[in-house]
Amino acid sequence: MFSTAVKKRPSFAEFIVLVSTLMALTALSIDAMLPALAQIGSDLQVQDANDRQLVISMIFVGLSLGQLLFGPLSDSIGRKPAIFSGLGLYMGGALLSMFAVNFPMMLLGRFLQGIGASAPRAVTLALVRDQFAGREMARVMSFVMTVFILVPMLAPTMGQAILQVSSWRTIFGVFLLLAAIALIWLGLRQPETLAPENQAPFTGERILKTTQLIIKNRLALGYTVTAGLVSGAFIGYLNSAQQIFQEQYALGDLFSVYFGIIASSIGLASLLNSRLVMRFGMRFLVRGSLLTTCILSAVALGSTILLAGQLPFPVFMAYLMLSFFCVGVLFGNLNSLAMEPLGQMAGIGAAVVGSLSTFISVLLGTVIGQSYNGTIVPLLAGLAVLTGLSLIVIQWAEADR
Repeated sequence: MFSTAVKKRPSFAEFIVLVSTLMALTALSIDAMLPALAQIGSDLQVQDANDRQLVISMIFVGLSLGQLLFGPLSDSIGRKPAIFSGLGLYMGGALLSMFAVNFPMMLLGRFLQGIGASAPRAVTLALVRDQFAGREMARVMSFVMTVFILVPMLAPTMGQAILQVSSWRTIFGVFLLLAAIALIWLGLRQPETLAPENQAPFTGERILKTTQLIIKNRLALGYTVTAGLVSGAFIGYLNSAQQIFQEQYALGDLFSVYFGIIASSIGLASLLNSRLVMRFGMRFLVRGSLLTTCILSAVALGSTILLAGQLPFPVFMAYLMLSFFCVGVLFGNLNSLAMEPLGQMAGIGAAVVGSLSTFISVLLGTVIGQSYNGTIVPLLAGLAVLTGLSLIVIQWAEADR
């Protein structure tokens, strides 16, 4: 598809933006759909309002399964061919959802989108790990998250704007266009980072053995599980955000504005983290962020129960801003800590870390979302419990250090 001639490496800034764009396809595919969930449910005759959340959950199911395929595949055929394959599958899933005539067809398309999006999500982590390590890797990931977070800030507004002039099907057309741009940009500008001598055969036995080695690594497993717990709380928020903001708090079209404001707190945290991690280290920041979120969530949960299930909206916004600032610190650091011990197993390491953490998170996030009962109690309880469990897992993982 593209010339195999040696390419000049992109600048640091271009590399950050390219990697961010590839990873942002996942967030775009989730957040741009949030304003459209009610319309999709109506058009495809979804009876239970909570079932609309499956449009979000199914892409995470695909992400979890797909990373186990594309990570090892990238160790065998190279990072770029693996990403190309994933982007092609992602575009096929977008087409299927775009022309869905019933809800199962929509969910199948979203599942395929998730499998396809798992390639850039998993393999770009290996792309970074091929070139950076330790705190420098955390710094790169923090910059990636800063650019990446612009998508959750803007995607719901984009989805809402499209709905003003067209239907939810047009949103999938935008997904197709952006995936094509990312594919061409990667092909033309980014050289392959996996040296031929480091390629490994794509075999089930190798995948199984490498997976066993990673699972037996206490630090890698502990931080992977923690990433899943934290992401589970966040997915629970994504699943129920549309109902909480548009229905419980009756914000209507302003939902996308407030969603973007909350997303900005995650972006600010990621930006500051790129500096803080060089001074304080990843482990200190992870523990502090988890403890802060757990305490905030426990206090908010107690207050909400006393107030019959609904905090005053300004108080709820303040809580979300503070809590997701901490989540923004956690995202990049937990992924980097999980990948750090994996050394030369970057491709399959990224796959197992991403697949396991996503599998944990989609289960927990779906439970939180499906528990929505017209109050914010399930969301707050999920955040309090999962961050509390995360602190326990971190203590176990670092017990021998």
